[in-house]
Amino acid sequence: MDSSAEKKKPNPERVAILRSLPLEIKSRITGEEAQAFMYDEDLPESLLEKLKDYLE
Repeated sequence: MDSSAEKKKPNPERVAILRSLPLEIKSRITGEEAQAFMYDEDLPESLLEKLKDYLE
């Protein structure tokens, strides 16, 4: 089986961070944004905008 076909696992620390976010922020995050965050991909600008107040 080709390694690119293997399923990548989410970063457990990032999953925990997403779970700890306030509901008002979690409800605004799209599936695509959450996936990028959990899988250490480039974060969409839209996600950074939603998290900026929480991160400060």
